[in-house]
Amino acid sequence: MANDTRKTGNHEGSSLDTFVQNYVNGLSNEHKMLVVLKAQLYGGSWEPMLDDLENRLEGKPYIFKLSNRIKDDVQRIEQMKDFEDQNGIDLADYVSL
Repeated sequence: MANDTRKTGNHEGSSLDTFVQNYVNGLSNEHKMLVVLKAQLYGGSWEPMLDDLENRLEGKPYIFKLSNRIKDDVQRIEQMKDFEDQNGIDLADYVSL
């Protein structure tokens, strides 16, 4: 079996997949929907989604109306983006609705 060379963050001794799956299991449906939208509408990148939300808040043109809870969605995205960056993964590989 090949060694997993992805980042393992602060969960020494556990497999990355188990760690990420535990994280995903703790996500709300709102979090999971944002992951799915990132994958399906924004080419797997958080930045265009965040730009859309910020543009909507500022009254500028935006691509997609995510919800009326923009500030909450921005916080959710930032939290999940940090988790992905720290662990070298894409949550879309783990989330299904």
